[in-house]
Amino acid sequence: MQIFEQWESEIRAYCRVVPTVFKTASNARQTDETGKSFIDFYAGAGVLNFGHNNPRMKSALIDYIQNDGVAHSLDMFTTAKRDFVEKFVETILKPRQMDYRLQFVGPTGTNAVEAALKLARRVTGRTEVVAFHHAFHGMTLGALGATTNAHFRNAAGVPLNHVTHQAFGCETPCPGCQLGCGLPSLDRMRALYNNPSSGLAKPAAFLVETIQAEGGVRVASKEWLQGIQQLARELGALFIVDDIQAGCGRTGSYFSFEEFGLDPDIITLAKGIGGFGTPMAMNLNKPEHDRHWLPGEHTGTFRGQNLSFVAGRVALEYFDDPAFMADTRRKGQIMADALNALAARYPDFAVRGRGMMQAIDFIDGDLSKRIAKACFDRGLLAAVCGARGQVIKLIPPLTIPDDDLNEGLALFADAVTSQMETIS
Repeated sequence: MQIFEQWESEIRAYCRVVPTVFKTASNARQTDETGKSFIDFYAGAGVLNFGHNNPRMKSALIDYIQNDGVAHSLDMFTTAKRDFVEKFVETILKPRQMDYRLQFVGPTGTNAVEAALKLARRVTGRTEVVAFHHAFHGMTLGALGATTNAHFRNAAGVPLNHVTHQAFGCETPCPGCQLGCGLPSLDRMRALYNNPSSGLAKPAAFLVETIQAEGGVRVASKEWLQGIQQLARELGALFIVDDIQAGCGRTGSYFSFEEFGLDPDIITLAKGIGGFGTPMAMNLNKPEHDRHWLPGEHTGTFRGQNLSFVAGRVALEYFDDPAFMADTRRKGQIMADALNALAARYPDFAVRGRGMMQAIDFIDGDLSKRIAKACFDRGLLAAVCGARGQVIKLIPPLTIPDDDLNEGLALFADAVTSQMETIS
């Protein structure tokens, strides 16, 4: 690892808590250059919903490359893009009776958020955006303005303006939270924005994650989400759902909000949509909003990442069979049951999550980091999140075999127990 420490930027992060050099990977396992195997409960922060080196996607990519398929095309038309668009419309949009325009942006989640914010401001003619405490929306300046973590914001070097942060509508209270979250926050927001002396201008948009993944797997309630959408409608603002990490099947349905009866104006997607780990991001814009764009107003060199279109189309085939999402919900319940059994031994800790995004709030950031290190030592990859790194989030590939899932959960329980024994 000396070559990395000598030459790579100090900005590197994940590799500091996973000090090994990986060589190969398959589905839910990675193997380092010494031959040690690790069960991956992080999956590229939600990128690898379909596992490492998915064989169906690998075969499609190899065929495409060997046949001299177009790899890069800006936003020009290609057969790969057409195949992806057709499949997305037929498999995802039409069965849900959803009418959106697909906007391909630079292949990162933060770029998707930037484009969504631009469009909302263009449509409404307003400047301010409402985001929420503990939100994470990206690292470029517009998206960073909506992100709340001070560690990220302090690196900007310039003021992060035109975003107001309000309390999030958690379905269950987080330990020690004093930010006024939950349904009462909705009434307070409505009063503020309807009061001409509150000092708050009507916003261009409300930008919300249904599950604040990097914020500590804080799950919004159905009633609160519906209320935010209604408030946006009342104020003439757009309702934007950031489904970058919680979408693409992670919660047991393609979109994380399907069971809530929501109808967002814009949906941001990235991470798992590229299928193979190839970068891709896409916004779904309501047609009446999308027509406000002028050609080329939000551009990007890699909007035509055709390898992602090829792999992403194969990823969409998983959703042709309802059994895939049923199996995701089943595995999510296995994860939740295992974490709840663990938390029952340590009642101060809180379990949160939906589907195959589950987490434990250990309250103490130092403790959670020691547990993550103990996981690594045992051959399990898990990462911390939350305001103080006090939460460990488990997001294995949706395709993980039951044997690997159960073994990983057992390793996690052993890591927690080992650290709790050092305290007692």
